[in-house]
Amino acid sequence: MPTRLTTVTTWVAALATILTPLPAQAAAPPAHPASNERGWVTSTLRHMSLEQKVGQLFATYVYGGDATEPTAADRAANRAAFGVETPAEVIDRYQLGGVCYFSWSHNLDSPRQIATLSNGLQRAALGDGAKGRVPLLISTDQEQGTVLRMPSPAAQFPGAMALGAARSPRAARTAAEVTGRELSAVGIRQPYAPIADVNVNPGNPVIGVRSFGADPTLVADLTAAQVDGFQGRARVTAVAKHFPGHGDTATDSHTGLPVINHSRAEWDRIDAPPFRRAIQAGVESIMTAHIVVPALDPSGDPATLSPTILTGVLRGELGFRGVIVTDALNMAGVRAKYGDERVPVLALKAGADQLLMPPDLALARAAVLRAVASGELTERRIDESVRRILGVKYRQGLARSPLVDVEQAVRTVGAPEHLAAVTRVTDPTLTAVRNDAGLLPLPRADRSVLVTGWDSAAFAPVATVADGFTARDARATARPATLPSDAVIAATAAQAAEHDLTVVLVNKAWDTTVTDPRATQQRLVAALLATGRPVVVVAVRDPYDIAYLPGLSSYLATYSYTRAAMDALVRALHGELSPSGRLPVTIPTADGTGTVLYPYGHGLSW
Repeated sequence: MPTRLTTVTTWVAALATILTPLPAQAAAPPAHPASNERGWVTSTLRHMSLEQKVGQLFATYVYGGDATEPTAADRAANRAAFGVETPAEVIDRYQLGGVCYFSWSHNLDSPRQIATLSNGLQRAALGDGAKGRVPLLISTDQEQGTVLRMPSPAAQFPGAMALGAARSPRAARTAAEVTGRELSAVGIRQPYAPIADVNVNPGNPVIGVRSFGADPTLVADLTAAQVDGFQGRARVTAVAKHFPGHGDTATDSHTGLPVINHSRAEWDRIDAPPFRRAIQAGVESIMTAHIVVPALDPSGDPATLSPTILTGVLRGELGFRGVIVTDALNMAGVRAKYGDERVPVLALKAGADQLLMPPDLALARAAVLRAVASGELTERRIDESVRRILGVKYRQGLARSPLVDVEQAVRTVGAPEHLAAVTRVTDPTLTAVRNDAGLLPLPRADRSVLVTGWDSAAFAPVATVADGFTARDARATARPATLPSDAVIAATAAQAAEHDLTVVLVNKAWDTTVTDPRATQQRLVAALLATGRPVVVVAVRDPYDIAYLPGLSSYLATYSYTRAAMDALVRALHGELSPSGRLPVTIPTADGTGTVLYPYGHGLSW
């Protein structure tokens, strides 16, 4: 796992330096003369058929952990989705330009397996070396925090809002550089990060802690820092998302079509600054949002399909010259107004370059080819996008070295210096919001402690916190209670009444609009407080939960539930780490009046 308990002296020393430079594992990427890039791109494009060019525009998932020998279940899944059985055959049939890895498609298991899969897919893309064959751009959603794909032993950093609480561009850059190094080592060159959305809506169901915060300047600073971290020594393509800004919505674009009602002046002041800074920092790719912004385009079309927004604003006004990648085309937000056959054509007409995960790849590819044949799209327009995509691949070195060293990947992912960086970055993010009774910090003592509340099978935060108490002389009991029933709530409260202290973890307890009955978390906390025993409440995701949990006296926000975040929490509860994070958002009251409960920048220390 990413971190282990260590001595107080070591942590103090680490905090004193906060972020020491990473050991130089590799020299800075060599500069590629623009003439060399132009020559390779022009030559490659000249030898590509129209079908190969159109294939370069698409990136999608494939099922299986091996390019040529997937499991029987994955063969069946590929056959149902793509008409062929193996990932290599999917690449070859559709002449894909990119692949996106997911755990649910069984692409991500261990560094050795991932690196081997990447090499297998690259060999499939290159085929027999015939002209016109091009390496893949392999991607994944590695935002860190609550959205990460690489499993342990990979470095698992806190997410964007945690970094916002630390207020450190240097920490944000370090997190991106280490993440990028590990991704690159296994052949993944396009992390869909950083998030450039400014989360000014506490009820945002899709962004939330994925954003650096509610202040445009803070978000812009940390976005630019992460662009530099990804694209510097790590040499992977940063993807700033989701343009033109997904931070002020109460609708999830996965399930609906959000409308952002900012005026043009508000968009310029709130949403635009992080994207402007990302472009100034040289970001190579920007992802679109499936949102309607009437102030930018009154047509009602989502930004992904809007020439006014993508070509007019992003390319024209902001001067972006890199690759525009759509958010996933299987999301409801982009499918609400037009059929699946029209969406990829309209996205290209709007100015997009890379078409991510259409719901029917064969249909989408055929639609683009028909649009070229009919004259709705020109081959020159296709060439514009392919040139941009090829340019990214050349600058990453894929033209010369598309394969990775599998043994080096094993050594790089989860390297000791990377895990040490996780701790240094995570510690300053912890935010103490309330400590009214002065309960914290706790002394090491022979006490009985119940740790309960929201849990995750992948990270086991309840057990991690309980183990931390046990290591400090307490008698700790771990009792996960994720979205508990009334019977579980009653039993947990009865158990808490027999303990000296209860620590309860909550995750998005404010959101009672989703299918899961998250309001049960609110009832669990109320029942624990009613015991009269000391209770410490910890938000392991959205800091906004405190507005929906009346009566508590001790509350901390970790913004994520990684092992490193839980380790920092235990040390802070015992006074071994002084909380230094400050809220990167404003927490309003729960009544909808907009009254401020805790202001931006609030944070306690001890």
